[in-house]
Amino acid sequence: MATRRPTVPAPVPPPVWGRGKLLAVLAAAVVAALGLVTGLALAVAYALTSPDPSPAGSGPVGQPTADRGPSNRDTQRDALADEPMPSAGAEAALPGPVSTRNPGVIELPRATGAGPAGVPTGFPRTPEGALAQLASIDVTAMQTGSLDGVRRVIEAWAAPGGPTGETWSGVHGMAGLLSAADLSGAGSPQLAIVVRPAMGLIKGTVGPDFAVVCVDFEFTVTVEATSRIAIADCQRMTWADDRWLIGPGPEPAPAPSVWPGTDLAIEVGYQDLRYG
Repeated sequence: MATRRPTVPAPVPPPVWGRGKLLAVLAAAVVAALGLVTGLALAVAYALTSPDPSPAGSGPVGQPTADRGPSNRDTQRDALADEPMPSAGAEAALPGPVSTRNPGVIELPRATGAGPAGVPTGFPRTPEGALAQLASIDVTAMQTGSLDGVRRVIEAWAAPGGPTGETWSGVHGMAGLLSAADLSGAGSPQLAIVVRPAMGLIKGTVGPDFAVVCVDFEFTVTVEATSRIAIADCQRMTWADDRWLIGPGPEPAPAPSVWPGTDLAIEVGYQDLRYG
């Protein structure tokens, strides 16, 4: 009597990620790694909890506060850095309709030379100089496309007690991006990252040598195809050895990552950046 062999179903091949899904994962990794708040909350207005620091919008930008001793300065600096920033949903970082409203302009000085790790430098001892220096640090670090490149930048541009090659949010952001792209820490010739500082704000200053500044960047990430997303960075900046460095202490309350030029970006308090 003939017997029938059981039918064995053909193996199902593993799903292949298309370009769209890969880019979506890349964007999500960058956003999550750099501290973008998830959820669907709208941006909220600044709420000032300390009268001592001079937050942006409460007086002339960059106006120093009274200097009443080292202990008081440290307290003021921590209060300014910890002041909560407006929040925005994750979708706010994706490209969206630009506004016809005028957000105002922050005039940034131009670099006068190159510093350690190839970072442009030579910016003046002003809040605008601190903002320009942070933008140069972040652009140089992230455009290396590798963990070693990011670490070299932060190790050269953080003051003692500041972020390190293991703790800096930029290092975690690069690690998340490379992991999502299935790349090693060395990056890849197929990975291209272009970072443009589009908007920013000066959260406040404490004396002439300390400022908390935030930059809203437009990231263009290419891996076979191109994706664009906004990433914001907010840091303590301190003046030391005739240049601005990322200062000691925990990184400030995160700034919302919002697509530059949108109504929401303007409501957050970002202004256009213009190099003089």
